[in-house]
Amino acid sequence: MNLQALLGNFALILFVLMLITGVIWFLDLFYLGRQRRARADAALAAFDARNAQLRAQGIEPDSTGRVELAEGLLRQPVWIEYSGSFFPVIAVVFFLRSFLYEPFKIPSSSMVPTLLVGDLILVNKYTYGIRLPIINKKILEINQPQRGDVMVFKYPKDTAVDYIKRVVGVPGDKIVYRNKRLTINGKALSYESLPDFLDEESLTYSKQWQENLTGNDHKILNNENAPNYVPNPDAFPQHELCTYDSDGFACTVPAGQYFMMGDNRDNSLDSRYWGFVPDANIVGKAFFVWMNLGNFKRIGSFH
Repeated sequence: MNLQALLGNFALILFVLMLITGVIWFLDLFYLGRQRRARADAALAAFDARNAQLRAQGIEPDSTGRVELAEGLLRQPVWIEYSGSFFPVIAVVFFLRSFLYEPFKIPSSSMVPTLLVGDLILVNKYTYGIRLPIINKKILEINQPQRGDVMVFKYPKDTAVDYIKRVVGVPGDKIVYRNKRLTINGKALSYESLPDFLDEESLTYSKQWQENLTGNDHKILNNENAPNYVPNPDAFPQHELCTYDSDGFACTVPAGQYFMMGDNRDNSLDSRYWGFVPDANIVGKAFFVWMNLGNFKRIGSFH
């Protein structure tokens, strides 16, 4: 298994560790610990009986070794001690990560300017429903993803990899992208020109806009030198619901699936290329930057 796949199965690794340390902890609590206590009680009883015999013979015994004897017999083996220490920590982390909040690190520039490379973000795991960890099966419906949400999901072409993009289309939407402008269900989105965005790593400027995605204002970038069309889209499942031409594309989002795009519109590998995201692939809603080691000013919520 390669490193990327291994990281993609971190929940499984955490579950296995929790299971192993938990079994050892419970085994020690209800069996091994009681065996140690029984052996210690027997040894201490023999120790006390021997001392009693010595006193009966008029000899004052040395009782200083009783405490050391008890501690030695009751002491947990190292492997049990470490398991008992790690189990509650692993269990809490597993619960928090599986059902409440999960941390992610932004690895690419596809969501610039909203999210920068190196941002450490938190993802709400329950806002779209409670899912069983590892198998990611929804057991409780709460909310549905809305247009404009920044969402983490399993990459449809490799579910061991997590992607983050913005929800542009929900089930039933007709998405049209022409000349780098979105129209949803026949209504063109509004765009407000903003000062050009400076990429501090490449020292290049990109055209920046504020896009209003059905009530959700957020910033996007366009590269004026990039073409309007989508080069070499995949033959993804239900690709017949999309049409492509030299000015862009049009897609109808099928039931139970979502259309995702990066805010860095001309530098994002998203639903335009590899298709729709099934509800079963959803991980959660991204909402907060909790750290960026290169820029502490990045800490805070985003939309």
